[in-house]
Amino acid sequence: MSAESTPEPGIPGEAGTPDHPGSSEPGRDAEGRRRRPRAGRRSLLVTAWTAAGIVVLGGTGAGYLYFKLNGNIKSVDIDRALGADRPTKADNGSENILVLGSDTRSGANKKLGGGADDGSARSDTAMVIHVHEGHKKASVVSIPRDTLIDRPECTDSQGVTHDAANDVMFNSAYSTGGAACAVKTVESISGVRMDHYVEVDFSGFKKLVDELGGVEITTTKDLKDPDSHLDLEAGTHKLDGEQALALVRTRHGVGDGSDLGRIQLQQAFVKALVDQVEEVGVLTGGSKLYDLADTATKAVTTDSGLGSLNSLMSFADGLKGIDASDLTMVTMPVRYDPADPNRVLVQEKKAQQLWTALRNDRPVPRTVTEGNATGEAAGVVTSS
Repeated sequence: MSAESTPEPGIPGEAGTPDHPGSSEPGRDAEGRRRRPRAGRRSLLVTAWTAAGIVVLGGTGAGYLYFKLNGNIKSVDIDRALGADRPTKADNGSENILVLGSDTRSGANKKLGGGADDGSARSDTAMVIHVHEGHKKASVVSIPRDTLIDRPECTDSQGVTHDAANDVMFNSAYSTGGAACAVKTVESISGVRMDHYVEVDFSGFKKLVDELGGVEITTTKDLKDPDSHLDLEAGTHKLDGEQALALVRTRHGVGDGSDLGRIQLQQAFVKALVDQVEEVGVLTGGSKLYDLADTATKAVTTDSGLGSLNSLMSFADGLKGIDASDLTMVTMPVRYDPADPNRVLVQEKKAQQLWTALRNDRPVPRTVTEGNATGEAAGVVTSS
């Protein structure tokens, strides 16, 4: 299984640091392998399906446990912050969820490395999960953190308005105005309404993988990265939380060394994670399930629509019929920026074909994924 799944035939298409300015150093080739690996900010992987761990508590009648878990959940009122100036909600039975991995560089996160504690919060992983009508299939679109975009004016959850900015990195939206500005930016570039928001920090991700009992993956080559502390020989591994975190953070020595290669590893890991969540739900019971639910609810920040245990359980229950084979995983079409080897630019025509397909609840067109910058790490990690 490749890291980026082949989209189903769909609608016809044609082949085509926050606020950090573009570098004056030109790249060797707009589509070539010439990115300089960079230390510093690292990405965190988490998917909405990690919430599935709490579904098994439904119907237990354990009032104390319910209120304890309910009190774990943090939420942000996205709707109030953004107001009415948003894309129209879909009426075709589909749902869109923006999933972010956050890294505050403080507290438990600081011990996991990846950068200095400068008091800021960052989001280095962003995925739009489109759950198709009937909730039997989903399309997952990764948005590269290094993409240069025009960030819209937005109001954060504290009521502070942040000015628009042109040609800034995509992940500057979160560091500028938090969850609300991240949602506003995704809706601005896609024209797709985000029905829900799920965020997890990377210390929570590590604990969640450990509570799951590890996640099994296969690597087709040796992977070693001193910066993320990754050290895996080619073969099959059951990763614990620390190893899983190292895998989804690594970019050195994999593919072209860019964030795009890291995204391909993350997409492969998502499928393995979904399989593991399903296995735990079937084979595990009792206190183990409570521990998983406790970890999951402590790890997540959601929109207010998912901000209670009942809402989160109902949401997760609606996704439990989707397994790894039902996921189509793609990256928003981009090309390397010829003016800066550390940035990518949106392939506008193909990106709009992608977003149009999701707005209309159609499969991702195959041509959307052809001829884009990829990171060249497909197939390095697969589900076992």
